[in-house]
Amino acid sequence: MSKSSPFVRYENVQKSYDGETLVVKNLNLDIAKGEFVTMLGPSGSGKTTCLMMLAGFETATHGNIMLDGNPINDIPPHKRGIGMVFQNYALFPHMTVNENLAFPLNVRKMDKADTEAKVRRALDMVQMGQFGDRRPGQLSGGQQQRVALARALVFEPELVLMDEPLGALDKQLREHMQYEIKHIHESLGVTVVYVTHDQSEALTMSNRIAVFDDGVIQQLADPVTLYEKPDNSFVAQFIGENNKLNGTVGTVSKGVTSVDLGKYGKIKAAAVNVSKGDKTTVSLRPERIKFTAKKPAAATPSLEAKVEELIYLGDHIRCRLNVAGNDEFIVKVPNSSVSADLKPGKKGYVSWKTEDCRALDFAG
Repeated sequence: MSKSSPFVRYENVQKSYDGETLVVKNLNLDIAKGEFVTMLGPSGSGKTTCLMMLAGFETATHGNIMLDGNPINDIPPHKRGIGMVFQNYALFPHMTVNENLAFPLNVRKMDKADTEAKVRRALDMVQMGQFGDRRPGQLSGGQQQRVALARALVFEPELVLMDEPLGALDKQLREHMQYEIKHIHESLGVTVVYVTHDQSEALTMSNRIAVFDDGVIQQLADPVTLYEKPDNSFVAQFIGENNKLNGTVGTVSKGVTSVDLGKYGKIKAAAVNVSKGDKTTVSLRPERIKFTAKKPAAATPSLEAKVEELIYLGDHIRCRLNVAGNDEFIVKVPNSSVSADLKPGKKGYVSWKTEDCRALDFAG
């Protein structure tokens, strides 16, 4: 395999369970060796089906899946040499932690000394070395998930698949495990394909994220590009928080347009796959907007606003405004810069930079 060839490749892959409805539609995706790629999307978007076809637990209705340059459609799961981590851990309850980890090595007929060394190394990697003699039932959920991760890595696979592995953990432990998995990936250089519906998890861990909706990848990009430059309204809404204003696209020049908001006036925005006369939904991130009592300079894009509600969140105040007829318009005000006169009923202006405002496809 040449260096430029992908380690994992989906070629025109389709999947239907009933012969009529496609849950995965013509998927083409290349994943490089050592990459951490997350398949992200709402329930029913096709992401888990794509993972299960790569694992061999589902069969593609059409197209090819390649691993290291070789087609694997007809290879059974246990012969693909892929590590798997599931949300429900899937540990053998009657075996100790050591025995759970030794199982995939025994299947591969590894000798006892090598098996013991690999088990010890894998448990140390997830800080579970002292728990080898316990059974899964004697461990907490977080400890069981660490063991499941160690078992997926113990036979040193080149590819590890993870299906919502942190979904059953509480928020603090989940965030801690995100960093653990990220650091293990970085130190081992193993290729990881990860499935989640949690966008902050995807942003934290991934080299690239494939955002799925309705069986199609809506956008494939690194976390910064995905958040800062969403290709369409679905991605803008699904990744992070987003304010929407509906209008009509004016003349587009050098990637910038003037969006007509009707009686609320016109605002400049970056034009993303839209043309003059199109209906558009404008996307604005809450942390990129300023609320001021005085009207900004004429060159600064702005709209009139009225404070509806303030919610104290410690490091910032979440300010719900009425802007251009939208009373769910959110601005995040840092706690350190909140003025005493910021209160419900107060009128002022919201402003932003033109490049932070994106005119996307119409979302209704």
